[in-house]
Amino acid sequence: MNIKILGAHALESRRTNFVSVLVDNILALDAGGLTQKLSLQEQERIKAVLLTHSHADHIEGLAGLAMHAFLSNITVEVYAITDTITALTTHVFNSVIHPDFTRMPSPDKPSLRFHTIKPNKAQSIDDYSVFALPVRHSVPSVGYQITDQEGKSILYSGDTGPGLPSCWESISPSLLIMDCAVSDRWISEAPRLGHMTPGLLKPELVKFRQGKGYLPPVVLIHMVPMLGEEKEIAKEAAQIAQELNTTIELGYEGMEINI
Repeated sequence: MNIKILGAHALESRRTNFVSVLVDNILALDAGGLTQKLSLQEQERIKAVLLTHSHADHIEGLAGLAMHAFLSNITVEVYAITDTITALTTHVFNSVIHPDFTRMPSPDKPSLRFHTIKPNKAQSIDDYSVFALPVRHSVPSVGYQITDQEGKSILYSGDTGPGLPSCWESISPSLLIMDCAVSDRWISEAPRLGHMTPGLLKPELVKFRQGKGYLPPVVLIHMVPMLGEEKEIAKEAAQIAQELNTTIELGYEGMEINI
């Protein structure tokens, strides 16, 4: 399984993009920085987009992908929970913010087709088993375990605050791609916003190891690239990695991982 980090940050700039992860060049996890990092030909290879929630920094690239699909007469298959689909069809693809690509060029062959994901239930999407797990954020959200036909799997948390142990019971990933938006200077505020800090993440990883008997490598994403936050997150994450005797890395645009 090949994983590419297309966007790893909570703000956009010349060097940073909103969050998006690409699996085997065909399965996109969130669409924040999806189109900015892919050629038009690479975009056409995408078979499905899985959205964790409806916030703009996770869906921004979907409109561009839909316009490309419209001009190419193809359909983008998008999977999300009911709340996310309702938010997008009501407030985004409503002919006011963006064209209603769910009915263009025709209702029978739209440029954008939504499919409902049910949490805590495995679902086959192309050649993958997809398991959506509810997580704690400011709007209804899920993370995803993606498992390929060889049994290799990753967990992509999307945006989440602490309180994940119930999720750990249902999954056995080879890699954790986790939200860690800010450093521990924000440790009291982050749970209210539905995000992690290294200090909040540590007990979650401890409970993972206690329950599963192992701890896979961890990649952190959704960092705020200002106020020295990335440097502080890196320092705090390195300390936790040493204490837990595991690997914790900060994700970055263009990062590629093979498992």
